[in-house]
Amino acid sequence: MKTILVVDDEPNYRLILSELLKDEAYEVFTAASGAEAMKVLRETDLDLIITDMLMPGMTGLELLNEVRIFAHDLPIIMITAFGEVEKAVAAMQAGAFNYLTKPFNNDELLVSIQKAIEHYSLVRENVRLKSEVTNRYKFSNMIAKDEKMQQVFSLIEKVAPTTASVLITGESGTGKELVARAIHFNSPRREAPLISLNCAGLPEHLLESELFGHEKGAFTGAVALRKGRFELADGGTIFLDEIGEMPMNLQAKLLRVLQEKSFERLGGSRTLQIDVRIVAATNRDLKEAVSRSEFREDLYYRLNVLHLHLPPLRDRAVDIPLLVNHFLDKFAKRLSRPDLKISTPALRHLTRLPWEGNIRELENCIERAAILCNHDLIELADLQLDTELSGPLAATDLQPDVAHLPPGQRLPEYLDAIEKTLIEHALEAANNVQAHAAEGLGITKSLLQYKMKKHNINRPG
Repeated sequence: MKTILVVDDEPNYRLILSELLKDEAYEVFTAASGAEAMKVLRETDLDLIITDMLMPGMTGLELLNEVRIFAHDLPIIMITAFGEVEKAVAAMQAGAFNYLTKPFNNDELLVSIQKAIEHYSLVRENVRLKSEVTNRYKFSNMIAKDEKMQQVFSLIEKVAPTTASVLITGESGTGKELVARAIHFNSPRREAPLISLNCAGLPEHLLESELFGHEKGAFTGAVALRKGRFELADGGTIFLDEIGEMPMNLQAKLLRVLQEKSFERLGGSRTLQIDVRIVAATNRDLKEAVSRSEFREDLYYRLNVLHLHLPPLRDRAVDIPLLVNHFLDKFAKRLSRPDLKISTPALRHLTRLPWEGNIRELENCIERAAILCNHDLIELADLQLDTELSGPLAATDLQPDVAHLPPGQRLPEYLDAIEKTLIEHALEAANNVQAHAAEGLGITKSLLQYKMKKHNINRPG
């Protein structure tokens, strides 16, 4: 129910307006003076104030100025006498939503009230969404306790306030776009646009048009002028994903934008000046691409002013339980299943997987399991995974005597024992050189160290 405060020093007028608004299903508060109105405002979440212009003590205009200090966007409708139009105009200039002169038509008042409340609802929603986006992309709210990711967060904190170009590298699904958004929303450009473009999968002429726009008639089908992503991002940030897939011809044009802050639309001759920060991302090794003459060296160094590398999920297994809980909360709300949980065996199994698709694959896995599970508990059987354990723990590699679970044994503990034994054997075979043992097991050294700590395996080296 929307709440309205009626302010008037005449009791009969307050009563008439109050009854009219109550009949329209509004919750109504009344005040006989500006001071009373401010007391109500401090204690009540209002959607609108309707106030008389001339009142003893504090006038309607003075009340308006007081309200603007306390609740800047709250709409106010002024009620004026016929000869007070000049004062009403002054109130509009000071921020009143509308004014009505006495005597007014009730329908006219109700229409004005509806428009004011709808406007205020949109303003509040816009503020809420902006706050939500800003909070969502604060680096402090990004989910990780892995040491390498904490270093990434520290770099974001230092990088965000600058105007320097940033290159984000990492495998597909590691969260490169999330980091780009965190950089933008924690920068002085946060109020300006963040425009994204994936450089892969578009023909060269379409990618050029997407980046720089085109003039009418620039090519077949260009029936009107169209602004490109750089023009739309003016004053803000442009995020170029999969930058390693950009054709060499466009790389030269992008280099000019970085150097001169200017470009021309496709088919145009007018040079446009822009102020745009570039954040680029790739899952390719651009240094190697430079050595193969597949990426311009000068562009690489222009983009790589500040470099952020995101480790794959398999190298930060300590974060998997945190991410699983985050996705559980997300899908519990989306699916209206507030009691959604995951069993310990299922969670333990997720921490052992290689996650070639990284965080994106893990999120898809949890969403699928949340839909399929019964009784709000995700079990091992609900994890219909795209990737399973490979290497030493693959079922096809087990010896016949361990192909079946021994009586009295539970699967998680039994798998833990197998994993610990295999790690100990690999370390012995590698003379306790962890890098060689990890290579023999088909995992990274950091993942091996994590598992050694998990199983309390202490070896020199």
